[in-house]
Amino acid sequence: MNNKIWLSSPHMGGNEQKYINEAFAENWVAPLGPNVNGFEEDLEKFLGEDAKVAVLSAGTAALHLALIQCGVGHGDEVICQSMTFSASANPIAYCGATPIFVDSEPETWNICPAGLRQTIGERIQKGKKPKAIIVVHLYGMPAKMDGIMSIANEFEIDVIEDAAEALGSKYKGQMCGTFGRFGILSFNGNKIITTSGGGALVCHTQEDKDQTVFLSTQARDNAPHYQHSHIGFNYRMSNIVAGIGRGQMEVLDSRVEARRHMHDFYVELFKDIDGVTVFSEPNTDFYSNHWLSAIVVNPQETGKTREELRMAFLEDNIESRPLWKPMHLQPVFENVPFYGGGTSEKLFNNGLCLPSGSNLRDEDRARIAKIVNDFFGK
Repeated sequence: MNNKIWLSSPHMGGNEQKYINEAFAENWVAPLGPNVNGFEEDLEKFLGEDAKVAVLSAGTAALHLALIQCGVGHGDEVICQSMTFSASANPIAYCGATPIFVDSEPETWNICPAGLRQTIGERIQKGKKPKAIIVVHLYGMPAKMDGIMSIANEFEIDVIEDAAEALGSKYKGQMCGTFGRFGILSFNGNKIITTSGGGALVCHTQEDKDQTVFLSTQARDNAPHYQHSHIGFNYRMSNIVAGIGRGQMEVLDSRVEARRHMHDFYVELFKDIDGVTVFSEPNTDFYSNHWLSAIVVNPQETGKTREELRMAFLEDNIESRPLWKPMHLQPVFENVPFYGGGTSEKLFNNGLCLPSGSNLRDEDRARIAKIVNDFFGK
């Protein structure tokens, strides 16, 4: 059998081991240390916009702490993009709150500004003004942040950007994750850079960053003994893990370039295949890191289905994956409100994520192209 071509596998740059070895040599193995500070500084410099970054154990942890700092608690409601991974929605439940799911618009596959406005209005009419809005930059594609932020500011609702898939993506020249009150980053093994596991909360004030660090280190009061006046969490990133992140930051720009190259490869591959659309930026306001390249297959035009293509890839040991199943279709959230017209459901039924890793080789692309051309009879 041919070697496996993964959807998105880790890609080391070479200097990660240097930072890890320094941590061992200096005995900075405990949660705090120079790699944590250095990784945060690297991210702040990269993001700009006066970003203040706290590195944590996971992107999910970052989202949980963002919700807490937005005052979300038991009985509250939080608007959340329906088309996303479950980690965008689960922390709402951690807080005892209820997610209110909103459908996508077809250009960016992200939360629809018109649907967002309608949802806020109807929830307020029901006596439940949402406490926060979670917008996701899906697969690295920036959401329509002008419209979203305008609506959020009008109703005075905090925005939390789930930029877990969008490090390096920009909207109108501004980095994703820096528009809302908080931004979420992920360094999971399949992300554009990885720390093997980990995440970060992007803040705009030192006060919010300090509070994030406080809550993520068990909320210990300033006392010689262990005293706690708030519920805390064990969410801080370790110095060892942060060392991997420092090495990965050195190659981040090249990783974005490589992912965008894979997107261009797919645009060329599918350009003469009617009924297949490659997920691309609507216009020059949007700059996607193309963390995952994705297509939509129209079975009426192609006579083929997304699932048949996925199985053709699988037979050659090539990993592909359906788009995220929208949250409002998930059994765990089947009884929560949803506002939309079916865009995300149509995308889920016909969309496929394709191998997108920055470490894919020419021979990998040749194998992918052969499967596609054979499948569509080209």
